[in-house]
Amino acid sequence: MTDIWNWAEREIHKKGEVDSGTSIIAVEFEGGVVLGADSRTSTGSYVANRVSDKLTEVHNTIYCCRSGSAADTQAISDIVRYQLASHGVSLGEKRNPQVKTAATLFRKFCYDYKDQLMAGIIVAGWDEYNGGQVYSVPIGGTMVRQPYAIGGSGSTFIYAYCDATYKPGMTGEECRAFVKKALSLAMSRDGSSGGVIRTVMITKDGPDRDFTPGNKLPYMTENEKFA
Repeated sequence: MTDIWNWAEREIHKKGEVDSGTSIIAVEFEGGVVLGADSRTSTGSYVANRVSDKLTEVHNTIYCCRSGSAADTQAISDIVRYQLASHGVSLGEKRNPQVKTAATLFRKFCYDYKDQLMAGIIVAGWDEYNGGQVYSVPIGGTMVRQPYAIGGSGSTFIYAYCDATYKPGMTGEECRAFVKKALSLAMSRDGSSGGVIRTVMITKDGPDRDFTPGNKLPYMTENEKFA
């Protein structure tokens, strides 16, 4: 009976929390990765934030894209950032944590607390051991390395586009253009995605951020063009 009551309390709480219905994507290329996300944070049909940043740095050359509950994903990201900082100190100044280590930490929290959390994460970055890497950690806590990964509510609308358009061997700028086009297509169809597009390209030289305002998206419907 207690378990049922706790579950009911959890369901009631979930209805009022900020839910980041979103579109996120990350792509590997030779020498690095590109991550991208929209900027809309919603609570049901209410847009709570139009310009939220869903690309979170967890170490110098490791970022994550966050989808699911905004509170849950922010809390997990803060914990992983702290643990990677401690791990980095133990490695010394000349070595940095591996991307797989960061992804494993996210997987551990998402799996251990899968009944309490609603968090879908894409972890991507560069390290001197394996170069650019993308790991998908969906809700439930599995972990899979992929050449590209998409997530969030908007991903439903762009699976076919991504499968047809992605090609191994793309350059960093080609990957960035691919990410922007995919996100703009998702944002045009998904009511929980919108706002602006933020991308970050990560190489051995560090992160390079880019910002695309809502009126300069690669793809807009006719209604959006004249809004």
